[in-house]
Amino acid sequence: MKILFVEPYFGGSHREFAQGLVSHSSHDIDLLTLPDRNWTWRIHGSALYFGNILRSSGGYDGIITSSMMRLSDLKSFVGPSLPPVLVYFHESQLTYPTASGEKKDMGMAMGDISTALMADRVLFNSQYHRQAFITAIVEIMVKAPDCPLSFIEDEILKKSAVVYPGLCFSPNMGSKKSERDKPLIIWNHRWSYDKNAPSFFYALDVMVKRGLEFEVALLGECPGWVPREFEKAKDRLGNRLIQYGYLENRDDYCTWLNNGSIALSTAKQENFGMSMVEAMKHGCIPLLPHRLSYPEILPKAFHQEFLYTCQKDFLEKLERLLMGWRDYGQIRYELSQAMDRFSWPEMIDRYDKEIERVFK
Repeated sequence: MKILFVEPYFGGSHREFAQGLVSHSSHDIDLLTLPDRNWTWRIHGSALYFGNILRSSGGYDGIITSSMMRLSDLKSFVGPSLPPVLVYFHESQLTYPTASGEKKDMGMAMGDISTALMADRVLFNSQYHRQAFITAIVEIMVKAPDCPLSFIEDEILKKSAVVYPGLCFSPNMGSKKSERDKPLIIWNHRWSYDKNAPSFFYALDVMVKRGLEFEVALLGECPGWVPREFEKAKDRLGNRLIQYGYLENRDDYCTWLNNGSIALSTAKQENFGMSMVEAMKHGCIPLLPHRLSYPEILPKAFHQEFLYTCQKDFLEKLERLLMGWRDYGQIRYELSQAMDRFSWPEMIDRYDKEIERVFK
């Protein structure tokens, strides 16, 4: 089939997902993109930009897009010539946590609901995300004063499914390239408030006070300005901090993961957890909150040891990992092998079947 993948925010996990699907699918998929900046404008205006292009370009059996584009605007603008549309929800403004003092933008939230309703097929990147999306709809619809909208939940459930995003793994993943004298703690998440860096840095401060030896690599993308908690932590950590900042080169990033000992998450929001899957594939031991999507991506046999339920549990398990970090060789290997289920060769059949189902 001839498919057009329209991505308004072509960066990070969105870019990796789109490129992976294009390169692995048995179908012919073209990419039409905008750079990953000005995200609110992408949500509000990209449908008109892409719609203007689509009105003069035909021959596609279907369109794939992310939830960053308002599908109702695109359909209204292009009209009946628009082919069927599959929407992939990496994230949603409906479920994204608000910062302290902020209120949820109901216009953004309703826009995501409208996009899901207008799509011919909706895919979520985890069971957690799908359930959180539906739960949020129910909570909002209860507040609707005089226009019952209870049908929305069933409509979206009927047309939606969960398909984990595929990942591209290099052959050297999971191998340790050097022996270390101290355990290396990896942070490879975005430097944004939903990843809850203050809890991460608090845990490091506690480990320092307890006299534990370790080093830290702060990876992940920065939103354009360095959050204050990172600047303060840089001073406190001193020579323990051996990498500070995002790495543009993929091989450099993979080298740090290969050398990592423990990868931590303190996230308030995580719909899939691509960074943690990559870290585990590279042989890092994970320590994750027992919530969000993490119980899905971590094999159940490892839940008790590597999922924490509260701050006290987090600190106790982190201390144990730091003290015995050399003793997890077999577990590192098992976790690395387990992450193969998220590789594109394992996932692509699911995507091609969804494409054939929607665009037949």
